[in-house]
Amino acid sequence: MKNQARFYGAKNGQQPWVLVLHGFIGAIIGVLVLHPLTTMVYWFEFRELMEFPGGGPLDFLVQRLTTAYKTELMPMSLVFAAIGGAIGFGFGLYHIRLLGQQRIVRYLERELAEELPLLIARGEGEHLEFKTSLRWDDRQQRANRELEQVVVKTVAGFLNHEGGTLLIGVGDSGDIVGIEPDFQTLKHANRDGFERALMDAVKAGLGGNACALVHCRFHDLAGKTVCRIIIERSVQPVYYVDGRVARLMLRAGNSTRELDVREAQAYLAHRFAADV
Repeated sequence: MKNQARFYGAKNGQQPWVLVLHGFIGAIIGVLVLHPLTTMVYWFEFRELMEFPGGGPLDFLVQRLTTAYKTELMPMSLVFAAIGGAIGFGFGLYHIRLLGQQRIVRYLERELAEELPLLIARGEGEHLEFKTSLRWDDRQQRANRELEQVVVKTVAGFLNHEGGTLLIGVGDSGDIVGIEPDFQTLKHANRDGFERALMDAVKAGLGGNACALVHCRFHDLAGKTVCRIIIERSVQPVYYVDGRVARLMLRAGNSTRELDVREAQAYLAHRFAADV
């Protein structure tokens, strides 16, 4: 996961060149393909009403292509170039989006390919965090929504860094505790209910856009259920909203912390400069 590729298409500095290239190719196709096709359609539709130079459609086509760059026909050639360029530009946008989706798929495949016991054996670090529960407080033996907010802050920290994996149902030392106690706090005491509660918390704390970057998977390990949350890197900064205060969380080493104003300004300036 370290130094992972950008998720959405080419780097921002490369995207304009990709679009320019597609637009240029589209303009050429517009002149060399769209124009001839339109010419052929024009000949077949009006051949009985008008007299065309040459003895047939191919003769007329060659005549139009050889004169396409003359002054009197240049406006029409420019129109076809513009149409082709617009189509190429659209394909360029689609190409960038497709590359981004392919990167996401490859990233998730790499994450899921790693066996959970081996992942836990690595221990917590810059891209891996353990939480015993989502909201169940074992000390107080009751639901504690503050624990839920700690999970949301951790998700925000990964989103603002390089992405990461959060395992819920695993103790700090790597012992498997499971998320079954959390099920007791849910309206629907099952995995679907757990995922719904998690996503609701993420949406409330980080906004709906963040939910698209958070992926839940469940694993049976040592007779207990562990929730594996794979978090993508966010292109834009994600803020944790606490009441009316927006806080910028960032993963630093094996912990997540809130940045003060000066740190947040430096982080945002560095991040946007790196994306250019």
